[in-house]
Amino acid sequence: MHALGTHLLVELRECSTKFLNDAKKVEEVLVTAAKEAKATIIESRFHRFSPFGISGVVVIAESHLTIHTWPEYGYAAVDIFTCGEVLQPSVAATYIIGKLHSKNPSMVEIKRGYLSLGRQKLPHKPPKGVPIRYERDKELQMVP
Repeated sequence: MHALGTHLLVELRECSTKFLNDAKKVEEVLVTAAKEAKATIIESRFHRFSPFGISGVVVIAESHLTIHTWPEYGYAAVDIFTCGEVLQPSVAATYIIGKLHSKNPSMVEIKRGYLSLGRQKLPHKPPKGVPIRYERDKELQMVP
């Protein structure tokens, strides 16, 4: 089966608390991680909260890298969502883990966007008039 994307959920525990509160350094790490993974960077936006904590996103043509930090706990939550077959999100994750000095990281990989049946890969855009069939349609919740 072919998925449209790969989503890595990265838990970073026991990180440098001082580093996790520096928005410029955290942004530099995520932007460089995207470059190391060969992503096409569109833009980045980071915000430092008072008294501490950072949220940020690096928007890439292939999707995004996001982070939220809790310096007071030495913890950061990172999401890396990518689509396509060239970009390797694990390269970005490994880079971030190293640069944030996490002594206790963990990672979960989720394949997203199973829209095709069997082993047939979907084209980037379905031809006009061809319906998309979902394999797990009974599990999907439709929101008006």
